[in-house]
Amino acid sequence: MQSRLPNPLDLIPELRELTAALFKVTGNGSVPRATIALMQLRAGQIVGNTHLTVLHTGTLRRTGEPEERITAVATWPDAPYFTEPERAALALVEAVLQPSTHGERVSDELYARVATHYDDKALATLTMAIGQVTFLVPLAVLGKPLPGKPLAEQWRPVSA
Repeated sequence: MQSRLPNPLDLIPELRELTAALFKVTGNGSVPRATIALMQLRAGQIVGNTHLTVLHTGTLRRTGEPEERITAVATWPDAPYFTEPERAALALVEAVLQPSTHGERVSDELYARVATHYDDKALATLTMAIGQVTFLVPLAVLGKPLPGKPLAEQWRPVSA
């Protein structure tokens, strides 16, 4: 089995620089890597993409996150495994990615809650972490990469 698309890095080599820059931005140290990965796992769950969910679950496992925390991301509001800053970050990713039935997605109250835990640089980093994962959503949905399979092994050959 292969993805529906050829490897986008073969088609658009400039993507290497862009994705490397996004990883550098989100890894600037202002937000713990675990928080970024938790947010990105939740984003994969929200958009309903198995590839992204498996990818970010694997990232969390490789960094030593306990299974309870990983499996509770989908039900984080009532799970006892998350810190208040992590809860604020998870609430933020949900607010950004889910339609609101009662007004703006990110309310002033939510923004204030997040800002009590994160300074301006960290808030910008959280924003870019959401952008990083959502940047890849079209590729994950259109290309149908295979969950758990290394990206280098799953793309179909480039058509002539």
